Amino acid sequence: MITTLIADQLFDGKDIHTDRPISFEDGKIIAFDTVAGAKELNVSGLLTPGFIDVQVNGGGGYLFNHETNIQTLTAMTKAHGKYGTTAFLPTLITSDLETLNCAADVISDAISKQLPGVIGVHFEGPHISVPKKGIHSAEHIRELSQQELELYCRDDLGVKIITLAPENVTVETIKILVENQVIVCLGHSNASYEQTQAALDAGATGFTHLFNAMSALTSREPNMIGAALLDEHSWCGLILDGHHVHQATAKLATQAKAKRKMMLVTDAMSTIGSGQSQFEFDGHQIQLSGDKLTSQTGQLAGSALTMITAINNAQTMLNVSLVEALKMASCYPAEFLNENHQRGQLSLGANADFTLLSTTNSSHHVTNTWIGGNAIL
Repeated sequence: MITTLIADQLFDGKDIHTDRPISFEDGKIIAFDTVAGAKELNVSGLLTPGFIDVQVNGGGGYLFNHETNIQTLTAMTKAHGKYGTTAFLPTLITSDLETLNCAADVISDAISKQLPGVIGVHFEGPHISVPKKGIHSAEHIRELSQQELELYCRDDLGVKIITLAPENVTVETIKILVENQVIVCLGHSNASYEQTQAALDAGATGFTHLFNAMSALTSREPNMIGAALLDEHSWCGLILDGHHVHQATAKLATQAKAKRKMMLVTDAMSTIGSGQSQFEFDGHQIQLSGDKLTSQTGQLAGSALTMITAINNAQTMLNVSLVEALKMASCYPAEFLNENHQRGQLSLGANADFTLLSTTNSSHHVTNTWIGGNAIL
């Protein structure tokens, strides 16, 4: 059945339009006009491409690490869908080999069943740096084995990301990963500028939560952050919750980084879309205080950030326009994932993934979300 949405305004990924209906059928956009016989729905607000989050650890009271199953992924889709996310990468934090294999099988099952929202997987570790591990378990940090390499190179996992520390993984291995359609991100790393640059030359294209858990820029050692900001071809994820990165630092980095290469991520934990205020993770008791998650030692432990809050924060903290903030949540992640032909923009043949926004006192709120043409709110 053909459905036509008629919103007050429509952002197509480039510009905001008025009086532009959008019609879709079988999960795909078929026209920017009304269509004879279509079911027409008038909706109030701004219709935008659905948001894309490349780093989601949990939601709806579930953590992918703890309950590695389809039910968790379904709960995560519903939880983050409330805040405008229509596509995401469930993220497995540093774990043992058995959990890695279990996660891969669950993701494969989700991809084969076309589970709404789930488009792949992000393995954050275990091949990272102990000095920059954050709350990751040191017990499971290790070299990348042949078994793990074969797992990452599976072709049934959708979009694949691995976060690794380049000082602990050879450039030859990075090249093999990239040749097998694995997007290599650098993070949780104490690497030098030279080690980081070598990984970029080998095909790495991303930096996981810029500034957090990576070697800092100094006057004599540019390190990983210096390499990330200088490189014109890679993307940086930014956790814009006001806790992970100072507002001025985030603004400076956004101005320094090449255009279209800074994207919003949440690094969200299980509290999103739930009444949860505390949980356990790998021996850490994690507490939610306001909008901040910390362990008992005071370390940041993921975030309680949603994509719509990140968009609002981008406007106030980075002083960017609404259009630019929306691109940081949709267009740029789609380009990073090489999914921009079907996500992150509203164009003929693209997925019917939409987020509807209302505005109150310059703050934007999600009033509905469609994944593959199906409303989830």
